Amino acid sequence: MTQYVRPLVQVGPARPDEAQALAGGWGWFTHVEVLERGRLPVVVPAAQADVDLGALTSARAPISGLNWDRPHVMGILNVTPDSFSDGGQHSRETAATHAAAMIDQGAAIIDIGGESTRPGAATVDVPDEISRTAPIIAAIRDAGFSTPISIDTRKAAVAAAALDAGADVVNDVAGFTYDAALAPLCAGRGVPVCVMHAQGDPATMHHDPRYDDVLLDVYDFLRDRIEALTAQGIPRDQIIADPGIGFGKTLDHNMALLNRLSLFHALGVPILLGASRKKFIGTLADVPDASQRGPGSVGAALAALGQGVQLIRAHDVGLHTQAIALWRACVAHQAS
Repeated sequence: MTQYVRPLVQVGPARPDEAQALAGGWGWFTHVEVLERGRLPVVVPAAQADVDLGALTSARAPISGLNWDRPHVMGILNVTPDSFSDGGQHSRETAATHAAAMIDQGAAIIDIGGESTRPGAATVDVPDEISRTAPIIAAIRDAGFSTPISIDTRKAAVAAAALDAGADVVNDVAGFTYDAALAPLCAGRGVPVCVMHAQGDPATMHHDPRYDDVLLDVYDFLRDRIEALTAQGIPRDQIIADPGIGFGKTLDHNMALLNRLSLFHALGVPILLGASRKKFIGTLADVPDASQRGPGSVGAALAALGQGVQLIRAHDVGLHTQAIALWRACVAHQAS
């Protein structure tokens, strides 16, 4: 039976001698939770765990100039008419200005998407998606900004146009399962990727999603996709993993993942959390208007930082960077 090992992450200046550093970052752990399918979890001292902890303790390599010894914010720039919280707000004329504002507020990377992946969303034709995204990326580069840009797409042709326009990273919500040409493109171009878990297509993923064990099922999917990507020539140290909060998951599924996010460090890659303005925040905080879920999004992000998550995908960049700066000073004891 496969064993899964989750570090019980701690932060702060009072660190025991036996503590092990987590992924070269701000967190550390002295104990791990051992999980197996069909059995209750068991907590044991890390030194007594009968598994190799190298994937948990090894420092993550830089990706697009980002070092993972501190958390970063990925600013969301949707250039779609129908995204769940900001659809239609950013045209070609305003998108570059909005990107500049996010960079000024501290975004370390900008994620640009031209196809809504909200529940029930329809697939966008390739030419339309390219026309929405590539000109925006080019405009940001023409304005002189060197901040890394990721293209949020499932399609190789869209990614190719975005990379030609100046994008640096490919972020695929389908985990590189939608377009067989996408992974070879990324390998050939030598660009980093973000692989996300989703159950089903955006058009139907909200229809009664089910798992045997959502935490372990999502972990297994990401592990297998990382292995598939490395087999196609993408280095493991240039892969980011995203458990896909809200993508084919109920409230209970989302909370099971958020409660044990630190398990995903065992994949040996940086972890991205994309919880910003999601429905579960509105449900738990009784905020039906997605645009008003910034504070709840920050709360979820700070909880994730406590589990060592390195990259936070956010709509409200200024709220997140300010909160993270204070969290680092007060909790993680990092003042710079």
